[in-house]
Amino acid sequence: MADKFKGYVQVYTGNGKGKTTAALGLALRAAGHGLRSYIGQFLKGQDYGELVSSRKLKPLITIAQFGRKGFVHVTGNPDEEDIRRAREGLEKCRRAMLSGDFTIIVLDEINVALHFRLLKEKDVHTLLDQRPADVEVVLTGRYAPAFLLKRADLVTEMNDKKHYYAHGVRARRGIEK
Repeated sequence: MADKFKGYVQVYTGNGKGKTTAALGLALRAAGHGLRSYIGQFLKGQDYGELVSSRKLKPLITIAQFGRKGFVHVTGNPDEEDIRRAREGLEKCRRAMLSGDFTIIVLDEINVALHFRLLKEKDVHTLLDQRPADVEVVLTGRYAPAFLLKRADLVTEMNDKKHYYAHGVRARRGIEK
């Protein structure tokens, strides 16, 4: 008899490139074993290559975006529309996590949503408290708060040593978007 799957909490953070890419790679690997992943993208509403790929891998990989078309720029208080979208997104991720349909739940850029005060720490704690033992949860984005680092079973920090953005290279289709 095979052992029951044990899920963990993973955090991918830091200023370096690759946090979302790592989470997408995990979902791709899981799909190869017939495991289903739900990826909720906070702050993102742009057309990224993974949206097209995930449609080809449905129902193994499902991606939902909760952001607007542009980027969230917070200089003072967050916009009510961005708060509403983030809260609705968290609820959709919670429902997916509890549905029994998915082995992996990715909360992409949730660390940034917390940093911008679009979500409350207690709401993310509640989601993690409700996590079924057989569900893996991955939280990505810069600025991972201390409470997530403490709760996580695995923390990976991506740091830039060298980046072509410093030389004016913009995000490229298929690589960064």
